[in-house]
Amino acid sequence: MSRRSGVLEFAVLGLLRESPMHGYELRKRLNTSLGVFRAFSYGTLYPCLKALVASGWLMEETGGAPDGAPAAALTGRRAKIVYRLTAAGKEHFEELLSHSGPDAWEDEHFGVRFAFFGQTSREVRMRVLEGRRSRLEERLEKMRTSLARTRERLDDYTLELQRHGVESVEREVRWLNGLIESERAGRDQRAPEPAERDKKDSPGNTGGLPRHRGGTRPDPSDDTTT
Repeated sequence: MSRRSGVLEFAVLGLLRESPMHGYELRKRLNTSLGVFRAFSYGTLYPCLKALVASGWLMEETGGAPDGAPAAALTGRRAKIVYRLTAAGKEHFEELLSHSGPDAWEDEHFGVRFAFFGQTSREVRMRVLEGRRSRLEERLEKMRTSLARTRERLDDYTLELQRHGVESVEREVRWLNGLIESERAGRDQRAPEPAERDKKDSPGNTGGLPRHRGGTRPDPSDDTTT
């Protein structure tokens, strides 16, 4: 399986995990939500869908035509097929979500992985974000070194293009830094585990604070100590 087809399969499984779709609707979602697939066609998508069905990760169901589908699509059988994720497909997608190796950091795959961060565990999100940042920092260092060596030999327009490339990578690194800090803050402020929450909410355990009935906040001027 090529890296490109692997990214497409991941995206298809992820979108179908949200809800079953017709092929036409699925292609629209790939085009609008995941810009990396704008150049993909039905000729690329349908072989992918058939392969996923053959693997047992998708199932085909007969349904109505999607709204807004072109007339040519409405007359064919393909427009009437709804693709649904199977239990095995859901399990396979969750396994793919757990991967956080170098492939997840690359330019093309990272954007798709990021689109499904809402379904990804915090630990994996952190590893992917940190891996992506590390990869870009390495790229940035090489770009700066190359620019410093060739600056005197470049014309103004080529030099400006090189600077634009450096600034683009710098912006993404800053963006990643912000995301990583947000993830870390979320980890530090995560909700207590159920057992811990039950312990805190148990009768007689008020966390050192007085109980106030009726759900109202205590008056700061009300001295309840004895």
